[in-house]
Amino acid sequence: MELTAAEIRRAVRAALAEDLGRGDVTTLATVPPAAQSVALMRTREPLVVAGLAFAEAAFRQLSPKIKIEKCFRDGQRAKPGEILLKISGSSRALLSAERVALNFIQRLSGVATATAQFADTVRGTKARILDTRKTTPGWRRFEKYAVAAGGGKNHRVGLFDLVLIKDNHLVALQNEKPNAIATAVARARKKFPKLKVEVEADTLEQVAQAADAGADIILLDNMTTAQLRQAVKIVRGRAQTEASGGVNLKTVRKIAETGVDFISVGAITHSARAVDIGLDFEN
Repeated sequence: MELTAAEIRRAVRAALAEDLGRGDVTTLATVPPAAQSVALMRTREPLVVAGLAFAEAAFRQLSPKIKIEKCFRDGQRAKPGEILLKISGSSRALLSAERVALNFIQRLSGVATATAQFADTVRGTKARILDTRKTTPGWRRFEKYAVAAGGGKNHRVGLFDLVLIKDNHLVALQNEKPNAIATAVARARKKFPKLKVEVEADTLEQVAQAADAGADIILLDNMTTAQLRQAVKIVRGRAQTEASGGVNLKTVRKIAETGVDFISVGAITHSARAVDIGLDFEN
């Protein structure tokens, strides 16, 4: 997932407008316009960095003359107390952009850090950690970018870039012959021949049907590890397999060891904790 400078600027501009409103009254009342400061953005816990460009954009939008020294890159791991950015320039700009800059980098680094924990846990298996569409509205591309920074792999961005035939689709087609899955896959291939087709399977019978129908990916939903192993045997490499449901840091390694290709984890976006990063002015 690559982000453009334009979309980063748009997001930061909207966040600054939300926070500043008619103006930062505290800073405008107390800090002289000519005042200059140096501030250090510093980690307060171990983390994987993501979102530096958002933080930089926040400061630069309030003061184009501001100077920023970048000490890390997105995707790198930082220890507590390490400096991510050194910012120097207008004191007013530093104070007024501080919270927006921190909100972006704390949230996105939190997603990257959570992803890295899962990716580290399955290291040595062939399984890759996937994200989902369980994202913050309006922030999906940013959070998926952070997933990639943390060592995960992006699943579909939205409803438009992958055909994913789920249980409710299949219920709607339950009277089709020879079966709902075969019909759904055939129709998807005809309508969108350039897109990959994934089928959600709740049972091993559906796994066999999806593999026989020529699905590219089979989503193994809420299956036990024994069922996952059996599903992998049924597929026999005819499609890629994705495990989903009941995934956490305690279970993900056992799931990976069943031989699945992917493990989707909604928690790396919908439940990621914002990590602790501070901005401290130097005396």
